[in-house]
Amino acid sequence: MQERLRFVQDVFRPGWSVAELCRRYGVSRKTGYKWLGAYEATGPAGLVDGSHRPHHCPHATPPAVVSQILGLQKRYTWGARKVRRLLARRVPAALVPTIATVHRILERHGRVRRRRRARRRFHAGRPETPMDQPNAVWTADFKGQFRMGNGVYCYPLTVQDGATRFLLGCQGLDAPTIEASWPVFVRLFRRYGLPKRIRTDNGTPFASGALGRLSTLAVWWVRLGIRPELIEPAPPEQTGRHERIHKTLKAETARPPERTLAAQQRRFDTFRHRYNQVRPHEALDDDTPASHYHPSPRPYPSTLPALEYPGHFEVRRVSKNGGIRWQSRWVNVSHLLAEEYVGFEEIDDGLWEVYFGPVWLGRFHEQVGHIVDQFGHPARREGGNHKEKVLPIT
Repeated sequence: MQERLRFVQDVFRPGWSVAELCRRYGVSRKTGYKWLGAYEATGPAGLVDGSHRPHHCPHATPPAVVSQILGLQKRYTWGARKVRRLLARRVPAALVPTIATVHRILERHGRVRRRRRARRRFHAGRPETPMDQPNAVWTADFKGQFRMGNGVYCYPLTVQDGATRFLLGCQGLDAPTIEASWPVFVRLFRRYGLPKRIRTDNGTPFASGALGRLSTLAVWWVRLGIRPELIEPAPPEQTGRHERIHKTLKAETARPPERTLAAQQRRFDTFRHRYNQVRPHEALDDDTPASHYHPSPRPYPSTLPALEYPGHFEVRRVSKNGGIRWQSRWVNVSHLLAEEYVGFEEIDDGLWEVYFGPVWLGRFHEQVGHIVDQFGHPARREGGNHKEKVLPIT
């Protein structure tokens, strides 16, 4: 109800079209115009969902069959599929409901646990940055883990320059964690300089469920002047060049694997040298990646530079508990941005766009007191098993 009312209020504010607002709120234009029509007809009361239940359903399951379903489930404590199979032996075939209907009957009577709907996560959309110059876009990913000869899993982290296909690094790790990945990127930045962007998938340690999908690694990259770039969920072809190198890497280094991580790393290093210096690449007119790549002119700094915001931004420092004070009101941001500065750009009275450097985090409504993402989800206080470990950014 509150989200629909904010949507209607935003429509009547200047500077936004209905199509743009529908995209920001994650609804279709048909739904948006439906809300507007209901509001114009009856005011805020028209935005409340009414009951869609029919007054009469000729295809409803007979009460006697429902009673048998509940009795069978209580006796055997089985799911809908097995309960339906038992029911088919006791009633005529014409009265046997589908598995989905049996499940809904059990769910309606509290016999099964209702499944939680997956929370829609913010995503900026398909990355469109061209890979036309060395160090314009680096891509990073973990090749699928495999078991070495000693029974321990190896997780190869690979980093590639998108334009030249130069394999910057291939490091075997014992886990795909921030603690293990961080030193790898430090070595690469010191050796090759800083890229403009790093494109990754939406998994850990590159992304999280926080505002802007930022992770600790991504926050560090932003502080270094690197723009994190996430591919859309599911389509790996958006990093097709990187996926292709994984196919070659697997064939030449993991079939069969070595016994220890040290021996496996030596094999990775040999592959990387051959791939960059010896192997001709068809996309480069049969030249080698090393003949086209050169390090970035942006060196890795000894200290992190401060983030700069335009003069009309309201800049606030996030406290250690992950929030800010706004007119004596506590507003949650993210524990990942603790002791960092975020910028607020006012776009209307009481309405602000929130940024961390160049990364859009969400929209802040003063009246509501929450920063909400593209789908209207407020910033959550991360905790428990979902809390990502924060490393000191120095």
